[in-house]
Amino acid sequence: MSYTQFQSLYRNYSKKGFEILAFPCNQFGNQEPGTNAEIVEFVKKYHVTFPMFSKIDVNGPTADPLFTYLKHGVDIRWNFEKFLCDRNGKLVKRYLTSDEPFSFRKDIISLLSTRTRTRGEASEQSQDFHLVDDEIL
Repeated sequence: MSYTQFQSLYRNYSKKGFEILAFPCNQFGNQEPGTNAEIVEFVKKYHVTFPMFSKIDVNGPTADPLFTYLKHGVDIRWNFEKFLCDRNGKLVKRYLTSDEPFSFRKDIISLLSTRTRTRGEASEQSQDFHLVDDEIL
């Protein structure tokens, strides 16, 4: 899994409302042993511009409430599991560590193409968003 791939998705779709929120976790093979500052310094070499949050736990009794919500009772098996949520924070789909970021690009585009209007009104499809090839940094 590459921060470069995530950064490419972020660069290409953030202007349409796509966000990547990264939460370092050291519960998987001691892969994130550093401090928050060390982790931020490490990802600089990948030119990461999406938000990096403080290190958290995602499994067990000290799991962050966000991940308790996202997991729906099924523990995260390894780093870089991904969760795609709509604009209202509703979980749309969960992707495993082995799922490359570009493999679910069409799911992202589909969500970005759906504009939520106002409460009580139906969503409408936007016709001005087209799939284009991503460029890896």
